Amino acid sequence: QVQLVESGGGLVQAGGSLRLSCAASGGTFSDYAMAWFRQAPGKEREFVGTISWGGGSRNYAEPVKGRFTISRDNAKSTVYLQMNSLRPEDTAVYYCAASRTYFTSRRQDYPYWGQGTQVTVSS
Repeated sequence: QVQLVESGGGLVQAGGSLRLSCAASGGTFSDYAMAWFRQAPGKEREFVGTISWGGGSRNYAEPVKGRFTISRDNAKSTVYLQMNSLRPEDTAVYYCAASRTYFTSRRQDYPYWGQGTQVTVSS
């Protein structure tokens, strides 16, 4: 069973950038499709983006397309979320998630989750 630990969150001004990392352990990383979700205060957890097992395919939610990029390094068992042109509405706790079976935007398809990392974007 894979364990996930996110890092890299923090406070940034609007227009700035952050790179989140999610380190996996306890499994064969390339066996898992990986995804990022986020949850703002008082809102449902929402899909941000996903990357396939080998990294050849990616999908993004519309609000982040063109600003966020997901990548993975299977040798380091790590997935990244590069966030550029950040906006105050990107403020949320960001979670990475893993699935052996699915490469989707649906929360219920990801059985493994990290603890989250806070991203705050000031205006």
